[in-house]
Amino acid sequence: MRVSDQLEIGGDLQSGARAPLALIAGPCVIESEEHVHFLAREIAKVVGPFIFKASFDKANRSSVNSYRGPGFAEGLRILKSVRDAGFTVLTDIHEPSQAEAVAESVDILQIPAFLCRQTDLLTAAARTGRVVNIKKGQFVSPHDIRHAAEKVAAAGNDRILLTERGSSFGYNNLVVDMRGLAIMRGFGWPVVFDATHSVQLPGAAGTVSGGQPQFIGPLARAAVAAGVDAVFVEVHEAPERALSDGANALRLDMLGSLWRRLLRIDAAAHAPE
Repeated sequence: MRVSDQLEIGGDLQSGARAPLALIAGPCVIESEEHVHFLAREIAKVVGPFIFKASFDKANRSSVNSYRGPGFAEGLRILKSVRDAGFTVLTDIHEPSQAEAVAESVDILQIPAFLCRQTDLLTAAARTGRVVNIKKGQFVSPHDIRHAAEKVAAAGNDRILLTERGSSFGYNNLVVDMRGLAIMRGFGWPVVFDATHSVQLPGAAGTVSGGQPQFIGPLARAAVAAGVDAVFVEVHEAPERALSDGANALRLDMLGSLWRRLLRIDAAAHAPE
C-alpha cells in the first residue's frame, strides 16, 4: 500500500501497489496567503502532483516570541484557498476541538510528533474520515508507534500514514534508525520519511532550533532505498528568511534535482529481481 491508496481522491495522484513515490512539501508555517500560493505553484512546476503542507499555528515553538502563524480562522481560510486551487493539502492539529473544522478545509490531518500519544486527539482526527498522518514522536520507538495508529483504526478510520522524523539522541540532536522504517512499514500502513525535521537540531540555536540541511539528501536517499512510500520536505525559496524552521528547510531551487534522484532510487528499489 502506498500513500495514494490512502488518499482515494483520484486526480493526478495515481493509486495501486505500484503507485509512484509521493512528495509532501511546503513551508513550515503559513507566512502569507501570497507566499503559500507561490510555493505551491513553484513546487508543482518542479515535481508535478504533490501534497502541499503548511501549518496555521506552530504551537510548540521554542520561544514565546517566535512567530506561530496566522491563527486558526485565517489559517484555515488560506489553506482552503490552496485546496480550491487544485492541490491536496495537509496541516496539523493540536486539540481535539480543531479536528472537524480543519477537516473541512484540508485533505490530511497531521498529528504532531509531540502529541502522537494523545488518544483524544487521534480519535477526533480519525472520526473526521480524513487521512491521518501520525508523526512518530522523538521519544517513541518504531515498534510503539503502532499503538497510535491502532487508536485511529479503532475509531473506524484505516486511512493512516506513519511518519518518521528522527529520534532524540542526547541533547539538541536527532538520529534516524533506518531499521525503524522497515518496522513501521510492517504494520501495513504507508510510511513517510520527514527528511527535513530529521536533520533538525532542537533548541540548538538558543530561542530557535538549528539544523543540518546538508544531510537532507543523504538521509532522503537512504530512506527511499529502504522502501518508504513518501518523502516529507519543508521547502522555502529563502530559508534564511523563513519565519519558522529555516535552519533545516530545503532551498526551493534544490528540490528538483533531489526529487528526480529520489524517483530513480524508488524505481530501482522496486524493480523486479
